[in-house]
Amino acid sequence: MAQATARHILVDTEDQCNQLKQQIADGADFADMAKQHSSCPSGRNGGDLGSFGQGQMVPEFDKVVFNDAVGEVHGPIKTQFGYHLLEVQSRTD
Repeated sequence: MAQATARHILVDTEDQCNQLKQQIADGADFADMAKQHSSCPSGRNGGDLGSFGQGQMVPEFDKVVFNDAVGEVHGPIKTQFGYHLLEVQSRTD
């Protein structure tokens, strides 16, 4: 079964998500941005979600984590929790 590691930042608005994505693209550290801005408890750990398999996260996450490029920041991704930036750190098939 496929496994992945990822980290994310959860915010309330798509606009805020886009602003953070731009700051990261401009050189801001993803983990620092997560600690400062994420409303998810994982934010205090730099947004780290650890290792997980397909089907363990919400479907919107699975779609990105198991299909999109590793090492890039993806988003905004809308879920029932809000808007996410998602960075896939590793993936195994």
